Amino acid sequence: MAIKVICPGCRATFTVSDKFAGRTGPCPKCKKPITVPSDAVKEVTIHGPEEEAVRSGRGPTAPIVFVEQPTSRAALIAVGVGAVAAMLLAFLSRFAWGGPGQAPLWLLAATACIVGPPFAWLGYEIVRDRDLESYRGRTLLFRSAICGTVYAALWMVKGFLPPDLTSEMWPWVYLGPPFFLAGGLAALAAFDLDWGTSAAHYSLYVMFTALLRWLAGFPPL
Repeated sequence: MAIKVICPGCRATFTVSDKFAGRTGPCPKCKKPITVPSDAVKEVTIHGPEEEAVRSGRGPTAPIVFVEQPTSRAALIAVGVGAVAAMLLAFLSRFAWGGPGQAPLWLLAATACIVGPPFAWLGYEIVRDRDLESYRGRTLLFRSAICGTVYAALWMVKGFLPPDLTSEMWPWVYLGPPFFLAGGLAALAAFDLDWGTSAAHYSLYVMFTALLRWLAGFPPL
């Protein structure tokens, strides 16, 4: 049996063993004290107060510790195989449409959408905080789909920019920050990451799709 706990400070949701009902420990995300209710339900472990702390009359200082849930190896292999297949198909597109950079726009848009959700999921598994409970199951799939769709939409927005504005690297000194702001906000909202981690998450998608464009004979950006 386990108990669902909601931090009153940052509103993060955790689950702890019911043997810690009524005890208090700091939230691992915002450090605000959390009192475990004595009548709830669901999955992890809180350290009880140390004996020395009990004798001295001080409150418990041990953090909430989560049991790590390993990422599915089959899912990681599937994403890896999919990534290799996408790179191979991007390279073959150089010859299927008469030369490098000749693939139709609909194919570029479809590729951006297809690789978005799996790479949003993979990026989350790479950058997430291992000390916090992670999203799993349908919740993770739903959040990855939303985040990946936003990432693909940003590539499509980029497609409406004049080619002479995006064909060289120096304009991206000015164009890049708005895109990374939007992508970072998408990751932050979808996965509850901090800002730096959210920007890194979006960067993984940008780097992979830029690689696919280069393999297909297009400018990376």
